[in-house]
Amino acid sequence: MRVRNKPWAPKLINAHPELITETPTDYRGKWQSRFEKAQPLQIEVGSGKGQFIIEMAKRHPEINYIAIEIQTSVIAVILRKLVDEPLPNLQLAHADGQAVTAFFEPNEVDRLYLNFSDPWPKKRHAKRRLTYKSFLAGYQDVLKPNGQIEFKTDNRGLFEFSLTSMNNFGMAFEQVWLDLHADETVEDNVETEYEQKFSQFGPIYKIIATFKSEK
Repeated sequence: MRVRNKPWAPKLINAHPELITETPTDYRGKWQSRFEKAQPLQIEVGSGKGQFIIEMAKRHPEINYIAIEIQTSVIAVILRKLVDEPLPNLQLAHADGQAVTAFFEPNEVDRLYLNFSDPWPKKRHAKRRLTYKSFLAGYQDVLKPNGQIEFKTDNRGLFEFSLTSMNNFGMAFEQVWLDLHADETVEDNVETEYEQKFSQFGPIYKIIATFKSEK
């Protein structure tokens, strides 16, 4: 995804260390210190402009959330929203979400969200997909026993790859949707910006999968 540069972004990030960190390794095992109170911790890897994670934080004040986004101009958009309307249970990490084991201690996270990740469609790039087995191993390490991943995509190839990868990793599927928006029983789906814009063009796939506890 090509992102337009926002010259104001670095200055805004530097001005608000209470809302965002660029050194998440400093908080490994100590994330609760960045929130008003200790609560279950959930993270989104690749948060885009933040529509999903902000709405989740508003709906669930009893949960602490961390939005992880590598692109400066994108995470600055989330930050600007939080400056205007602070949420005591949402923090931002300007970093590469692929390095979750460097940012979180084992068992520190309760749930992890992957929303519309880069599909890396070429076969030779399979190892870069965020549901590749090496990434799943990292998620399992930082999640609590029986921790869950919620995964959404509109890319059928990535969806099929992710099903296979999670199955081969030994994960248990709690729910799988082949067309999330067509399921009238779903009442609490929080949409991302991308989902809101592109769901009209095809189905949204979703997986909720649990790591079988061996810890």
